Amino acid sequence: MSCNLKRDKNNLRPPMHYALLIIIILLTSPAFAGELTLQELIQEALRNNHEVLMLGARESVSRFKIPQAESLPDPMFMFGYLNDGVRDPYTFDEEMAADSQWMFSVSQMFPYPGKRSLKSEMAERDAESLDASVDSARIKVTARVKELYYELCYTYKSIDLIKDMTGLFTRIEDAALARYSVGMAPQQEVLMAQTEKYMLLEKEEMLKQKVQSIEAMLNSTIGRDGYTGIGRPAELTPNEYPYSVEELLKAAYENSPDIKTRQRLIAGAETKVAMMEKEYYPDVTVAANYYAKNKYFEDMWGMTATINIPIFYKSKQRQAVLEAEAALTEKTHDLDDTKFMLSSNIRDNYSMFKSSERLMDLYKGGLIPKTYQSFESSLAGYAAGRIEAITVITTLKSLIDYELLYWKQFAEREKAIARLEALTTVAAR
Repeated sequence: MSCNLKRDKNNLRPPMHYALLIIIILLTSPAFAGELTLQELIQEALRNNHEVLMLGARESVSRFKIPQAESLPDPMFMFGYLNDGVRDPYTFDEEMAADSQWMFSVSQMFPYPGKRSLKSEMAERDAESLDASVDSARIKVTARVKELYYELCYTYKSIDLIKDMTGLFTRIEDAALARYSVGMAPQQEVLMAQTEKYMLLEKEEMLKQKVQSIEAMLNSTIGRDGYTGIGRPAELTPNEYPYSVEELLKAAYENSPDIKTRQRLIAGAETKVAMMEKEYYPDVTVAANYYAKNKYFEDMWGMTATINIPIFYKSKQRQAVLEAEAALTEKTHDLDDTKFMLSSNIRDNYSMFKSSERLMDLYKGGLIPKTYQSFESSLAGYAAGRIEAITVITTLKSLIDYELLYWKQFAEREKAIARLEALTTVAAR
């Protein structure tokens, strides 16, 4: 890109339209994008997450198997030549070669009635279980994005808080310098305040590194290649989740994709048991035959039916039935185990959600305002020479801890709700 620059004695100024173009490019670049919204990230993750895409492709593969399972086996075509005698290698054109002939046959195997429908049903149950697995993956990816988003929000809030608290330590430092300048305080108090302020700056740098780590995990979850800056999350308000444990458990048992997946696997296993029991019965192969004789004899045709005889059923068909029944038992226990784990996880996350909620009320309604009042009072007392510097610094450090803990519990509360949404499919209000 080239442009003409207007020159003056002091500097080079680009034309106005070029300056506007630069502003537009900067404002539309990712670094100057607007606030990051949670819903945008979730939608991008559901479009691009590789696990979701993989399971979706696997579910499509299973759908293609259904028409294959219900189709008949391919018909068989046979052709050959039968020679009359072994001395002459070719007797077809000889008048006395009555048995010389060309042979043609078309055969079709027909499974015992009910086998094809059961095979189709088995394939359909597999496809349904994979469809539920796709739903489960989408829900889990959504929960993962939410957890990382809330952790990122907490980290940015911590950075803001550190910056604010650095200003409060500056006030202590100013008070210490004022007292030191008039001989009312030792230099050690000034150094103490400055050290605490620099320790906050160190923590701020560590939090900035944590931002990059969370952004990398978010990029991986939403399916972005390489490192891309995510941006700052939008301001959040606590979600409402006014449900009891009993309501959540009931919803989970009715709607959880993990339970639906295992229920459909059980249905498929039951169908396989019925299919294996059908293997006790024989299949029938029907063949139409045509024998082309030479010009001295008349052609012939014939029909045959072939039936397999399952005489080795004790070591084959019966064992297949027992195998299918054992697989059904396994899947039944897997469903029970999934329900138990689901119940345990719901109760655990519900307890975390309620605990974080109570702690947030405690910090916001009691500890933070009281500690801030204590800090202001102790700072005034220190400036007047009534309180030592260590008291003011300790009070301010407690205030910082309570503020950080409040936002930590906020993030933990929202993450617990995100996990509960994934476990129960009951969304927050």
